[in-house]
Amino acid sequence: MNTLIKTPLRLLIVDDLHPVFMEMVQAAGIEYDYRPTISREETLPIIKDYNGLIVRSKFKVDEEMIDAAPDLEVIGRSGSGIDNIDQAYAEKRGIHLFSAAEGNCDAMAEHMMGLLLALLNKITVGNNEVRNGLWQREKNRGNELGGKTVGLIGYGHNGQAMAKKLSGFDVEVLAYDKYKSGFSDSYAKEVQMDELFEKADVLSLHMPLTSETKSLINKEFISRFKKQILFLNGSRGPVANVEDVIEALENNKIVAAAFDVLPIEKFPALYETSWYKKLITFDNVILTPHVAGWSVESYFKLSKVLAEKIAKLV
Repeated sequence: MNTLIKTPLRLLIVDDLHPVFMEMVQAAGIEYDYRPTISREETLPIIKDYNGLIVRSKFKVDEEMIDAAPDLEVIGRSGSGIDNIDQAYAEKRGIHLFSAAEGNCDAMAEHMMGLLLALLNKITVGNNEVRNGLWQREKNRGNELGGKTVGLIGYGHNGQAMAKKLSGFDVEVLAYDKYKSGFSDSYAKEVQMDELFEKADVLSLHMPLTSETKSLINKEFISRFKKQILFLNGSRGPVANVEDVIEALENNKIVAAAFDVLPIEKFPALYETSWYKKLITFDNVILTPHVAGWSVESYFKLSKVLAEKIAKLV
């Protein structure tokens, strides 16, 4: 048995995973119960019988959930981050945390590239107009990506995948990451934020949600860019203050924006926000429902990557 854990693993899987996960952990001799339809209320009284919990995004693994599992040693998330897990409290309890960011970084990068190219070439606007009997070529003239400078904030698996996808477009890619250094490679140049503020034509977000990154993208932050920018958020919704982005769209500091994530997701809650109805009036804004990393292929890869990490514990 690996020294990371004290007892044989018994996993409670509370979310829908690709069958490859169950096949791989079973082959490693790990016991599991697959309960993809279980609710939080149903999980709380039985989690004490397990020392491993596998989640995706169904519910938050908070202090209450962790305290209900005195023998919990491992929490794994089939996703690119662990922001729905109380990381500080889990680590205080000595629980080992695993995510599967390697599994969906290509899906995320391809989706974000699609959004960027759609914004530059006004594809959604043109599509809607043609469907409604309008043939306006001059109005829908696009801008080429080549020759521009793309700024990435965050250079983990997702940021690196984005930089790699950009490499064929004749752009300069600048990357800032507060939590790492010395990462310049053939796809991106490591810079400080001042250089990114000065040179970026495109800003694309790839950082985790933490207390430091929440509402990082606000009025003051946006004002520091020397150029008008295109804005892309494929990280987490709360890192951007949407009302401040709307103001920047109104004054043309941001010339176009794409959100795959929002601070509030799903309806009807979105209708109740002060900003949603305003945001959807902009034809230079594209919205997608938090699917950038959720492709047919990543469903398999996320489960496989996480299973490989869990299997190494035994």
